[in-house]
Amino acid sequence: MKTKSALLLSVILLLTAFTSVDAQTNDELYTKGLKYREERNYKEGFFIFQKLMKADSSNISYIQNGSYFYSKYGYQQATEAIKQSYYKTSEMLAKKAIKMDAKSAESHYVYAMALGRINENAGSKQKINSSKLIKSEIDLALKLNPKHPGAWHILGRWNRTIAGFNAVEKLAVNALFGGVPAGATYEDAVKSFTNAVINEPKYKLHQYELAATYYELDNYTAAKVWADKALALPTQSDDDRNSDAQCKTLLAKMK
Repeated sequence: MKTKSALLLSVILLLTAFTSVDAQTNDELYTKGLKYREERNYKEGFFIFQKLMKADSSNISYIQNGSYFYSKYGYQQATEAIKQSYYKTSEMLAKKAIKMDAKSAESHYVYAMALGRINENAGSKQKINSSKLIKSEIDLALKLNPKHPGAWHILGRWNRTIAGFNAVEKLAVNALFGGVPAGATYEDAVKSFTNAVINEPKYKLHQYELAATYYELDNYTAAKVWADKALALPTQSDDDRNSDAQCKTLLAKMK
């Protein structure tokens, strides 16, 4: 009897040890995944959160980050068809995150980002039809977290995109929104990108987009200032290198 009890106790302790190791491994992977996100290492972060989502599909942070990396790593894929498959998965995960917690700014942010990615190479009609949903998701994200730099960045892109529509496209947007939507000017894009820079000052892409928006406003002095500021920041990732190239292209246009 004692032998059976001792054996049972050993099994319980062994199972507890394995459970503890698994939990610790997930925690370690999560910490590493967040570090990859901070470093803009989208490939490694993508694979980390794929593993974590398989390990625990009920963890909202895993789902949110999974959506984020599907959008970011998807952009690095070779063909538009493959990119779109990643973006659609990002959208699906974001919707799941919203169902899990509709009051999470991050959930609405990753949903808006997925929609924006899907629309990047879409025709005007699709962009117009999706613009209202993107705007509402970003508004929600910023209401829940007014300091979310990614949400400010997307709002800047939204404002600049709508501001750049031609007369026919603007009529369609006005009809969709029941009038002229709030914002949707280059000046509003500047405000949004400025807020993104304030809340994430070391991210080159925010500063490049601010420079590009000033360029659209024919304010070449400000455009040069922000392009130079972006280039002065450390270049640590492929994302940074892409921003550097965009800044140099923009500066070349103003010579």
